[in-house]
Amino acid sequence: MDAGVAGILSLFLILSTMCFMLWKNNRKQGQLPPGPAPWFLLGNLWQKDVLPLHKSYQKLSKKYGPVFTVWLGPKPAVVLCGYEAVRNALVGQAEEFGGRAAILNCIFSGLVTGSEKKWRELRRFTIATLRDFGMGKKTMAQRVQEEAQYLVKVFDPITSIRHAVSNVVCAVVFGSRFSYKDEAFLELLGMIGNYIHYFISPFAQVCTSASPLSPLGTSHLSPWGISPLSLEKLKNFIRKKIDSHKQTLEPSCPRDYIDCFLIKSEKGKSTSGDVFSDENLLMAVFDLFGAGTVSTANTLLFFLLVMAKFPQIQAKVQQEIEKAVGAIRAPGIEDRVRMPYTNAVIHELQRSQKAQSENFPRAVTRRTEFWGYTIPQGTTVIPMFRSVHSDPKQWETPEEFNPGHFLDEKGEFRPNKAFMPFSAGKRMCPGEGLARMELFLFFSTLLQNFTFKLVTDLKEMDILSLWVDYQNKGPYSKFQVIRR
Repeated sequence: MDAGVAGILSLFLILSTMCFMLWKNNRKQGQLPPGPAPWFLLGNLWQKDVLPLHKSYQKLSKKYGPVFTVWLGPKPAVVLCGYEAVRNALVGQAEEFGGRAAILNCIFSGLVTGSEKKWRELRRFTIATLRDFGMGKKTMAQRVQEEAQYLVKVFDPITSIRHAVSNVVCAVVFGSRFSYKDEAFLELLGMIGNYIHYFISPFAQVCTSASPLSPLGTSHLSPWGISPLSLEKLKNFIRKKIDSHKQTLEPSCPRDYIDCFLIKSEKGKSTSGDVFSDENLLMAVFDLFGAGTVSTANTLLFFLLVMAKFPQIQAKVQQEIEKAVGAIRAPGIEDRVRMPYTNAVIHELQRSQKAQSENFPRAVTRRTEFWGYTIPQGTTVIPMFRSVHSDPKQWETPEEFNPGHFLDEKGEFRPNKAFMPFSAGKRMCPGEGLARMELFLFFSTLLQNFTFKLVTDLKEMDILSLWVDYQNKGPYSKFQVIRR
C-alpha cells in the first residue's frame, strides 16, 4: 500500500477513535438536551438544516425546545433560544455559564478570550480605566462629538464611518487620532477588518471547536486575508505604539489606556504575575480595536440603511433633532433625554440588526444542571441573542421595525428587559457605555447634517436582505447621501 494512503487511513482511524471516545465521554458525563442526530466524526457539520444556526435555530427550537444540542464535529454545543432560556442561564446562573469557549486562542487571547484568571483581571482593569477616561461621561462625549464633526465635513461620510469610530478607540488607547488618509491607519483598519470578518463567520466556530480541524492551525485563515505575515505586521504596529509610550511615560499623568496599563504593570509586578505583561497589553489593545471598531461602524451603517428605507421615520428623527438642538449646535450626550423618539429608534435599530453576539460562545465552568439537563464542564454554550430580540413573548411586533417597542403611551422612552445587544451576564461587553454614546452622537449628528435615500429598485427589499446585499456589493449601489 502507498505510504501516503496508509498515512491518511491511519490518521482517519486515530481521529475516528478520538471522536468516538469524546462522544462516549460526553454521554457519560451528562444528560445533554435533545437535538439533531450527528453524523459520525462530522457531527452536524454540513447538515444544511442544522448549520449555520442563524438560519436554522427557529426551526430547531420548535422541534426540540428552547434548549437543544448541536454537534460541531465530535464536540457538543448547547444552544439557548428565547428570552427565558438565555436570561436564566447568563444572569440566573451567571457563574456556571460565565466561561468562554476556546475561539482563536491560537492567535490572540485577552478581553474576549483567554484564561479565566487573566480575563477577570484584565476586564476589571479595562472597565475601571475606561471609566477614568470618561466612558459614559462628558469628557468622552466631547471626544466623540469632535470626531463626529470631522466625519460630517468629509464629502462621503459612508466610506469614513469606520475611520471615525476607529479614531474614538485610538483616542482612548493611543491618546491621539489619525487622519482619514493616513496609510498606516488604513492598513491597520484593513487587517482588523479581515480578522473580525473571519471571527464572526460560522467557519470560525467550526475550526476552533471541531477536533478534526484543529490540526489546521492558522492555515485556514488565508481566505479571509489573514496570513501569519499580516498578523505579525499588526502586532508590530501595536508594539511600536507600546514602545513609544514607554519612552515618554509620565506615571503621574497617564494619557491613555496604554499608559495606565504600563503603570499598573510596574506597580503590580509582585502581585499580578504575568497578567500585566507586554504581550497581554498587545492582546488587550487588539481586543479593544476588534470589539470597538468594526462592530460599531457596521451598526451605524445598518442604521443609515434602515433610515433610507423608512424616510418617514428618518424625517421624524430629524425633526426631533432640530427641536432639541437646532441646526447649528452639534448634538451632545445630554440631549438624549430630550430626544426620546431618536433614542427609541436607535434601540429598535439595534434590536432589528440581529447582532452576531452568538459568534462569541460561552462555556460552562463546571458540571451544570439546567432546565432538567446535565451539561458537562467545558461544554460550549451558544446563546442566540437574535432569538431574544425576536421573542414574541417580549415584543409586540417582533418581525416589524417598530420604535414603539421602546416608547410608552406618553411618547417617553421605555426600556425593555429583553434588549441584549451587548450580551448579558458576566461576559457582557465592557465597552457598552462607550458604544451607546457613539451610536447616539454619530447617528444624531449624521441625521442633523444629511438625508439618506435608497435607490428606487431596492425599496421593496426587507431590512435584512438589504443589509446582506449591502455587505456583498458595497454602499454605492444602495445610498444617496444628500447634505441638508
